[in-house]
Amino acid sequence: MTSLNISSMNVRTEKDSMGEMEVPVNALYGASTQRAVLNFPVSGQPVPLSVIHAYGLIKWAAAKAHAELGLLSAARAQLIEQAALEVAEGRLDAHFVVDVYQTGSGTSTNMNVNEVIAHRASQMEGPAQGEVSIHPNDHVNMGQSSNDTFPTALHLAVGLAMARNLQPALMGLASSLKVKSREFWDVLKIGRTHLMDATPVRLGQEFQGYARQVELAVERVKKAVSAVLELPLGGTAVGTGLNRHPDFPGIVITLLAEKTNLPFREAADHFEAQAAKDALVEASGQIKTVATGLFKIANDIRWLGSGPQCAIGEISLPATQPGSSIMPGKVNPVMSESLMQVCARVFGNDATVTWCAANGNFELNVMMPALGAALLESIALLSRSVALFDERCIRGITANEQRCGQFIEHSMALITGLNSKIGYDQASIIAKESARTGISVRKLCQERLEDLGISQEELDEALDPARMCAPDASTVGASGG
Repeated sequence: MTSLNISSMNVRTEKDSMGEMEVPVNALYGASTQRAVLNFPVSGQPVPLSVIHAYGLIKWAAAKAHAELGLLSAARAQLIEQAALEVAEGRLDAHFVVDVYQTGSGTSTNMNVNEVIAHRASQMEGPAQGEVSIHPNDHVNMGQSSNDTFPTALHLAVGLAMARNLQPALMGLASSLKVKSREFWDVLKIGRTHLMDATPVRLGQEFQGYARQVELAVERVKKAVSAVLELPLGGTAVGTGLNRHPDFPGIVITLLAEKTNLPFREAADHFEAQAAKDALVEASGQIKTVATGLFKIANDIRWLGSGPQCAIGEISLPATQPGSSIMPGKVNPVMSESLMQVCARVFGNDATVTWCAANGNFELNVMMPALGAALLESIALLSRSVALFDERCIRGITANEQRCGQFIEHSMALITGLNSKIGYDQASIIAKESARTGISVRKLCQERLEDLGISQEELDEALDPARMCAPDASTVGASGG
């Protein structure tokens, strides 16, 4: 956590409703924030900066709204707007020092934001630092409560992170997988079910399936964004809207929608929006589903490239780094392993989100900071990891076509193509003999064509891997589908 240590620098004295408090002289925050710093030295992990930046947008829009409504002077509103935009742009990040494991409503963070904006606005106005002419509660927090602003900041941060970071990363991965599907379309290989040999498939079909899985992940992220578009802002303390102008939430949320290019709207029911966090649970559930699919793809990729001599080895993964400190030449599927670990973290974060959301009581959830941190971490980790997996793994994969062909010819599953000509029972006998002797199905059948009652042409047609891959749509992937 970026922190300002009062033991190693000069201090100034600030006041809040509980009395005086020493604060680092160069800190933009005040007494309430410093109390939180002293009360919650838990993890050294601050509230995610994306939440702080979202808070800056809220305070910017609130000041504009209150100026429009005649509740703030134009001069005071302009100063608050300027300071709030500095927060939103990340220019004051060093002054947000409250641990994420704080009061469950996020009050400490709301006051951290209010104090920083008030102090910064006062600096812009002219007085020496610390002489606050703009009050953090009366002016910056006008018409608001931690109970409606903190969840609003979470919705903003989560929606923006998914739309701007995760969705584009997944779209890039889907595109790369489609490219590989077309590139690998003519590579025939053995299919596998239950980790056992099955009938042949095209390597391109496997990658086509992965591409579709990621395309659906993009749609799930869009649904997750949609889930968080209702904003709780305007409910103030308990959902009633006490102490705010009736038009305030509508004006602010319109400004936020215009600023972010996302169609945020006022919550249909402020009691639901503040008491429950179901929208964030829904978003987390979609993200978990995305991670589940990505884990499957990353795991498949590392198995398909395993060996390479003594395992599957049907594809070759790009070499990104030495794989062993003792075994020369070893290269490991590190990008798959990295993504799989990220997915595991996402699974755990989803459990955290669920449990935090379940612990809302009456008119307020009191575990919002941990909930938000877990969900935003999932989005950030997946966004970065997916982009790296795409760039440093998928794009560099090549097919080992000869090995794929060898596996097909040595698999007893090839006999499945003869079922309709010689019957299941006779085919089973040949398959078991192939497994026992190591003689290929094709060779065993050629030795007993007359006994089987089929011609060489019929045998070749039945055991043609390309025909078995897609008997009704053999060119689907070749056209880019």
